[in-house]
Amino acid sequence: QVQLVESGGGLVQAGGSLSLSCVSSGRTFSRYAMGWFRQAPGKEREFVAAISWTSDSTLYVDSVKGRFTISRDNAKNTLYLQMNSLKPEDTAVYYCAGHRYYSPTAREYDYIYFGRGTQVTVSS
Repeated sequence: QVQLVESGGGLVQAGGSLSLSCVSSGRTFSRYAMGWFRQAPGKEREFVAAISWTSDSTLYVDSVKGRFTISRDNAKNTLYLQMNSLKPEDTAVYYCAGHRYYSPTAREYDYIYFGRGTQVTVSS
């Protein structure tokens, strides 16, 4: 059974930084692309970032480009999201997601596993 467990969320002031982590178990982490999604109150879940199995390819939604960095450590079965210059509109529950293949995409349909999420709140 695949499990994705996020951590690192919290409350931060605008302009601050947070680092999210996601530990994967139950399948060979290094063989698959991984991603981060988020869902703000009253809104649908949206794609944030994704990374290929070898870390040679990354994707970002335009609103976080230049501020967020996705990375992974296959030896530790762990996915990361470094978030800098946070804005109040980044407030959401952030979800780690496991892709069905090795190449990253922005389509939620391509992600077959999701964690329970971690809350990120950015105050103005």
